[in-house]
Amino acid sequence: MNTTSPPTTHYPAATITERIESHTLAVIDDNEPGVLARVIGLFSGRGYNIESLTVSETEHEKHLSRITIVTRGTPMVIEQIKNQLDRMVPVHRVVDMTISGPAIQRELAMVKVRGKGDNRVEALRLSDAFRARVIDATTESFVFEITGGSEKIDQFINLMLPLGLVEVSRTGIVAIARGPEGM
Repeated sequence: MNTTSPPTTHYPAATITERIESHTLAVIDDNEPGVLARVIGLFSGRGYNIESLTVSETEHEKHLSRITIVTRGTPMVIEQIKNQLDRMVPVHRVVDMTISGPAIQRELAMVKVRGKGDNRVEALRLSDAFRARVIDATTESFVFEITGGSEKIDQFINLMLPLGLVEVSRTGIVAIARGPEGM
C-alpha cells in the first residue's frame, strides 16, 4: 500500500487578505460609437463593478471624450483594470486619480422632497445649511440641486428621508487633478 502524506512545514498556512479599495479612473478616448459599450463590456465580462460612471466629450475638435469610472477592488484588480483599459484601441490614456496626486472629486444631485408645514420649513433650512439650491418649487414639493463630495450628498439625502424624500437623480463622480498640469 503506497500512501503519501502531505509535506510538513514549520510555517503556518499563509492567509493573504488584500483590502478592497475604491479608485477613480479617468480615461481619455476617441468619441465614437461603441467605445463606452466596449469599456463597460470589459468590466462586466470580468465581473468588475462600476460604482459611478460619467462620460462627456471634452475636446470637440479632436473628438475626444473623458470617461470617469469609480470602481472597487484589490490593488491587483485595480492594476489589471487599468492595464486592460490602456490596451483598448480607442483609449489614449488612463489615469488613476486616486494615486496620481491630489485631485478634486465632485458630484451633482437633484433631490425631490414633498412636504408641508414643519417638514417643508426644515427641508428649506437644511438645504440652506448644505448650500443646496431650490431649482423647482410647488406648494407641495421642492427640487433641490446640490453639488459636492459624494459623502455630503449622501448625508443630505439621508436627512431628507424623514422629511418626505420622493426621488433622487445623481450624475456620478467627476474628478480633476489639482495644480497647473493637465491629464
